[in-house]
Amino acid sequence: MNNMNQMMKQVKKMQEQMLKAQEDLANRTVEGTSGGGVVSVTVNGQKKVTAVVIKPEAVDPDDVEMLQDLVLSAINDAMTKAEEMAGKEMSKLTGGMNIPGLF
Repeated sequence: MNNMNQMMKQVKKMQEQMLKAQEDLANRTVEGTSGGGVVSVTVNGQKKVTAVVIKPEAVDPDDVEMLQDLVLSAINDAMTKAEEMAGKEMSKLTGGMNIPGLF
């Protein structure tokens, strides 16, 4: 019974640490770019896009598809970086165990 109480305390502590880590990730950002930096997208650790910057030289009214591709590429780049950042933070708490559904 004592082991069960201790295990429950550890689980509760881990849950609290994970909630804090998730809050911290909301305040951390990564940036994805494309087209040599003419399009950049900022994403927080909770995978929410917080900013999109498009430099004027990326805008060609005759080639809207290119701009769309640049934005999509920058978003995907930023999302990949955000996933990596979140994964590193969560693995610190889980000791490297891959627990489905954390991030």
